[in-house]
Amino acid sequence: MTATGPLVVVGDTLLDQDIEGEAGRLAPDAPAPVVDVHTDRSRPGGAGLTAALAARDGREVVLVTALGRDEAADTVRGALRDRVTLVELPLDGTLPVKTRVLAGRRPLVRIDRGGGSPGAPGDAVRAALAGAGAVLVADYGRHTALAVHAELAASARRVPLVWDPHPKGDTPVAGARLVTPNAAEARALVPGTGTALADDARRGRVLAERWRAATVAVTLGARGALLTRPATATPMLLPAPYPADGDPCGAGDCFAAVAAAALADGALPEEAVERAVAEAAAFVAAGGAGGTALWDPAAGPADPGRPPSDAFALAREVRARGGTVVATGGCFDLLHAGHVGLLESARRIGDCLIVCVNSDASLARRKGPGRPLNPLADRIRVLAALGSVDAVAPFEEDTPEALLEELRPDIWVKGGDYAVEDLPEAETLRRWGGQALVLPYLQGRSTTGLARRAARSATP
Repeated sequence: MTATGPLVVVGDTLLDQDIEGEAGRLAPDAPAPVVDVHTDRSRPGGAGLTAALAARDGREVVLVTALGRDEAADTVRGALRDRVTLVELPLDGTLPVKTRVLAGRRPLVRIDRGGGSPGAPGDAVRAALAGAGAVLVADYGRHTALAVHAELAASARRVPLVWDPHPKGDTPVAGARLVTPNAAEARALVPGTGTALADDARRGRVLAERWRAATVAVTLGARGALLTRPATATPMLLPAPYPADGDPCGAGDCFAAVAAAALADGALPEEAVERAVAEAAAFVAAGGAGGTALWDPAAGPADPGRPPSDAFALAREVRARGGTVVATGGCFDLLHAGHVGLLESARRIGDCLIVCVNSDASLARRKGPGRPLNPLADRIRVLAALGSVDAVAPFEEDTPEALLEELRPDIWVKGGDYAVEDLPEAETLRRWGGQALVLPYLQGRSTTGLARRAARSATP
């Protein structure tokens, strides 16, 4: 069932600051690095970041949070004004400010300042929660959730409620559809020595029972998330679609925001967590909370379905360090042993393998009616999951020459009984000194043959 009201985010807002620079020397008076600053950025953090992430796709989002009259609170108001509807609780004190100092994009130190206590909710807060289509609690241990605990308990009985907990925060209300601790938080909440997947699953079950939650998703960083339920239900691991190399700051907020939005749209918890894992990976790869995509509308959102590496960026990077770029291409409509053997052999030739794959329209023109059997997005996902494949690049034309002109690989590989001079791509490669090669191909393996055998087996 799709929610009819807005997604209401309740929680503790912070102001996050990133001071970035380069550290190439030590201070003369202490063994401490000197950071030559080139960037100083401020942005909403905590529940403010979560609300902004939930609103990325144009969704109506209401943020219920405590803000004061200090400069940091005014900065948050300005950043969120055109993104979400703010419904404020009074704040006795100043807004917490968390400052990271980074050198070479790696944190050196974090400085925390400020803090206060949220006041009692007014009619506007109660009305926002009463009209919510779904609720997300972003608990950062500052007790905004405690101030509206009764209203949250009522919401959990009426609409999907997601609670992103904190070890020093408040206890989730009974009946939450999904609670999302990370592994470190789950281990702090359920002490024990084990850190294996089975131990995390046990902790998830314990927490689901303790909180009387329908499901608990223990997030595992690059490994994805472990979805658990009370009692003895078998846990489900939702792995990340690819390793995301980037700043993980804000990944948990992104996970919770996407999961809450999916539940609001009627998704099952399994579907919501799978979607959240994929988008959190894309968020990290795009630079995390400090990336420009979230706060610069012109940059656009990260694409959660993209391959783990951009083929063009990868080719430039490998060439820049003197490596060998290998490319191959084809339809890959039904991946079979012949394909796998070719790709593994091709990868061993150089320092990266980029697979050029026909679009659906291109494949249909080449293979005729009834093809493709698998759409492009599925074919890309299967190829990108292979350990031998570093990146995938689709092309719309009948042949990949135009794509190769952009990629400029050092080696182009095809499998089968071709002679190199018969390959249409060979002449293209010669323009920049590249080489076309033919590799052995397993006999008797073909997509057409597989499809025919499958059709015969399906015929009564």
